[in-house]
Amino acid sequence: MLEPISISLQALNLPSLLPVGILIVGAIFIIVLDLVTKSGSKSFYTMLSILFILLDLGVVIGYYGEARGMFDLVLVDGIAKISQIIVLVTSAFFLLLAMSQRRFQEFSMAEFYALFLFMIAGFQFMTISDNLILIFVGLETASLSLYTMIAMHNRKKAFEAAIKYFTMGALAAGFYTMGSLLFYALTGSIEIHEIANRVILNDNLSVVALIAATIFMIGALGFKISIVPFHTWTPDIYEGSSAALAGYMSIVPKIAGFVVAMRLFEALLNLNVLWIENMFYILVIATMTVGNITALVQEDVKRMLAYSSIAHAGFVLSAILIGTSEANSGLFLYWILFMFTNLGAFTVLWMTRHKKNLWDERYQHPFVKFKGLAKINPFMATMMAFFMFSLAGVPPLSVFWGKLYLISAAVNAGFIYLAIFMALNSAIAVYYYMKLVIFMFLMEPASEEKAIFTTNATPVLKVVLAVAVAFTIFASLFIDKILAFIIYHVTMSGF
Repeated sequence: MLEPISISLQALNLPSLLPVGILIVGAIFIIVLDLVTKSGSKSFYTMLSILFILLDLGVVIGYYGEARGMFDLVLVDGIAKISQIIVLVTSAFFLLLAMSQRRFQEFSMAEFYALFLFMIAGFQFMTISDNLILIFVGLETASLSLYTMIAMHNRKKAFEAAIKYFTMGALAAGFYTMGSLLFYALTGSIEIHEIANRVILNDNLSVVALIAATIFMIGALGFKISIVPFHTWTPDIYEGSSAALAGYMSIVPKIAGFVVAMRLFEALLNLNVLWIENMFYILVIATMTVGNITALVQEDVKRMLAYSSIAHAGFVLSAILIGTSEANSGLFLYWILFMFTNLGAFTVLWMTRHKKNLWDERYQHPFVKFKGLAKINPFMATMMAFFMFSLAGVPPLSVFWGKLYLISAAVNAGFIYLAIFMALNSAIAVYYYMKLVIFMFLMEPASEEKAIFTTNATPVLKVVLAVAVAFTIFASLFIDKILAFIIYHVTMSGF
């Protein structure tokens, strides 16, 4: 007679899944509420969603239980905690951009907010596990929600962007599945921490199969974090999406992808296999350089920011190549600083959004749109200039400290040539960021009508912009505390 299976609730560690559960319950609650009432407003659903996000954030910050849970599917270590905080804080700020002046179809639909919460839950699944199956569940949950949200913008280019993103995402999902299958065939495990250990112990391992598995996973995660040559979707998807959603995509999906890449590829890089290190060296340099050079020739500010986000992704990917605790801490520091600056830049674009393209038949935000903005709306031009200077790495603005820390980590780890390439690419980036500043301050206005540049602005959006610019300017005052928090959690995770 078979004995009954006994499962300990303490071993399951159900509280480790509580943060994700809050968002899933919140999404279902919004759907049911909409079915029952049909009278919820944009403001109501926005505030309700942010309430669930803040509740989730409180649980994440206050969690000090066991790192493992749910049959070892869940791993709530320091890395997971930092990345979840970044995801939730960013989500709350970008969701506030729904409170725009003009009516856009997606923000009047309860389904948008439910999908938004499901998407965040998917990204959290990616960050709280080193199990390849659970990561895949999170990846697809977030991706399918995001495809739909892009299409809900209800523009021809939005539909095109959603279809392109879906197609490329399906290809990336296939790469991920194939890579996971090969790693399981090689090691008999789908746990990232076990894969590297078993690769070391197995002398008869097929090198060809290991190369193939690594390449498939680079392709899958490279799509998420927009590294060359898997970056081609980025500018078209950003162009077709609303500025609010494009800004969100430049930050949150990438930090979730970076966490998975850190867990997997640093384990492989620690094997000291030369071809893996060389492959990453090429990817880092190519992503930084191609992103920056292509951004130089863009005519639209949103597309320029899309290519610049590719370059920033390459910069941050260097932390995984370096693989030290200092570099891993630098990855999170850089992304936190980049998050607030990019939030500000895309908020400006969103505040100046029109339903019709007034300056160009194709682009919503061409450079000519911002000609002479300093004379028409000096406050907005000054704010945008701060964000451009910060993204360019001009001291003492926020992103400068992230770049300095990562370059220092490269030098300290002996990656001198990599540090030189990072510095050179930072210099290249100055040109296209300053191009927008020149248009705003040194050219005659394309239009004298001030209202054109505040057509979508509301007090809520102005508050978001004020928070972003304050953090961008004064980050140096509290950067030591942020870094101490990051270092503590990275060290606690064993990275």
